[in-house]
Amino acid sequence: MRDGPLRRAVKAVARWNTLANLAAHRALRRLRGERPYRLGGACQGCARCCEAPSIQVGRLTWYMPTLRRLFLGWQRVVNGFELVTRERPRVFVFRCTHFDPETRRCDSYDARPAMCRDYPRLLLWQATPELFEGCGFRAVHPDAARLRAALEARGLPEDKLAAARRRMFLDE
Repeated sequence: MRDGPLRRAVKAVARWNTLANLAAHRALRRLRGERPYRLGGACQGCARCCEAPSIQVGRLTWYMPTLRRLFLGWQRVVNGFELVTRERPRVFVFRCTHFDPETRRCDSYDARPAMCRDYPRLLLWQATPELFEGCGFRAVHPDAARLRAALEARGLPEDKLAAARRRMFLDE
């Protein structure tokens, strides 16, 4: 289902709004001294992030039927996301009508929503970011070089050192 000009325009306005909100939110978090993980690697085009997009929503959207219907209607009409299931804690899982599972491509890639453009950057603010298995991207601790040097100075066996580096997100 390719997007027409009206849907593309609505998506562009929504995308700009979302990206502006994300930038402001991230700037405030940085002012408070929070530091996200860095993003390492590159997209390998596996499209696992497109197979079942999911969105965690606030309590009002989750528990208030009117807000939930508005949210799900927006996702269906504007983004082309069809609800598949609801999971706890407050997560909606969708099927994207723009994703072709055979070619593993998006038919409206240039007009994709901000959440699709932002993957996996949003995950970098979590305590332990979990990216999809096989994703070419990886989270890298903001102090990876210093922590890696401290670990190596401890004289750990190579297998233990490699495991610690992986668990602590120290591999560039």
